[in-house]
Amino acid sequence: MTPKKLPEDPGLREAIRAVQEKKGWDLVVLDLRPVTNFFDFFLIASGHTAEHLRAMADRLQEALEEIGLPLHHVEGYDHGTWILMDFEYLIVHLFRPETRSYYSLETLWGDVPSWKLPDEPDHPTDA
Repeated sequence: MTPKKLPEDPGLREAIRAVQEKKGWDLVVLDLRPVTNFFDFFLIASGHTAEHLRAMADRLQEALEEIGLPLHHVEGYDHGTWILMDFEYLIVHLFRPETRSYYSLETLWGDVPSWKLPDEPDHPTDA
């Protein structure tokens, strides 16, 4: 059963914020800690075009480096259908919809805790 609350991890939270800021959609977090020691989380998101994916990737790299989480490796940036970004314990997958559907990572890792996130960040009001 998936816990109700997303893990309180600063890198994960900043990555989500950066993707939402660049209008990524269909965001999903997978908590892989129960099944692997290589990394803790996958953040999966979709974008409309190769340029959209690259804009999200650029913002992610900038935002996470600002909090001391450097990019270790990136794959697929030039191709623009699936960009994989390795931030050590956090792996980010940015997909075009047809590629995401084909690889279906959410199904592959279906037995781990997961969260579907809003496309827009929550903005509490002062009312």
